[in-house]
Amino acid sequence: MNSKPRISVFFPCYNDEMTIVGLVEDASAALERLGCDHEVIVVNDGSRDGSLGVLLDLQTRMTRLRVVNHEINRGYGAALISGIESANNDWIFYTDGDGQYDASEIDRLVELVSDDVDVVQGFKIGRGDPWYRKVIGRTYHHVVKTLFRLPIRDTDCDFRLFRRSSIGDAPLQSTSGVICVELVHRLTKNGARFVEVGVSHHHRPHGKSQFFRIPTISRAAVQLLSLWWRLTVKERNPSQS
Repeated sequence: MNSKPRISVFFPCYNDEMTIVGLVEDASAALERLGCDHEVIVVNDGSRDGSLGVLLDLQTRMTRLRVVNHEINRGYGAALISGIESANNDWIFYTDGDGQYDASEIDRLVELVSDDVDVVQGFKIGRGDPWYRKVIGRTYHHVVKTLFRLPIRDTDCDFRLFRRSSIGDAPLQSTSGVICVELVHRLTKNGARFVEVGVSHHHRPHGKSQFFRIPTISRAAVQLLSLWWRLTVKERNPSQS
């Protein structure tokens, strides 16, 4: 690829007042250094802290930034869907708003963009979480990789850069965290060509994860099985109910 890709960067944000501004600034600065035309979108998913206020203030100083506001919390998947639908450029990058990934490392992904690549997928170099989260994370990855036949080494690494055209026109449907599985499955099904690169993963600097709780994990398991049924059974056998 001779010219620099035009990139839409977006962040889902839920109660990330303490980290979101730095992430936006770091990603934008990295892309400016690379000479990439870009926009930045933050989807505020019904945050109950001061996230919306700091974003609106930043928007007055950063012309590239757009804030999409959900009045109520719709879920991680819904925030990703809004981000993808709001993106205007040929390539889309997203990562989480909680600061566990270093947004400036977007340059590692951009450097691998070529005419022969549709998805640049990060994988965590280590994991900045307690041991039990590491165990849950690896178990989850191996389960979804087997169930959905996914080709990547770290499905739950939400540090992705992909061509808009590679996901097709059909909207994604999952409103929970299992949207990451749906997205990678969609990309794989559409024949997207993947490359992978290691990225840093840090201990969560502020707040608490919404995922690592028994009720949330239980709901995720039910949603994952429902997604598996829809994507691997019903799509192959439309008569199945």
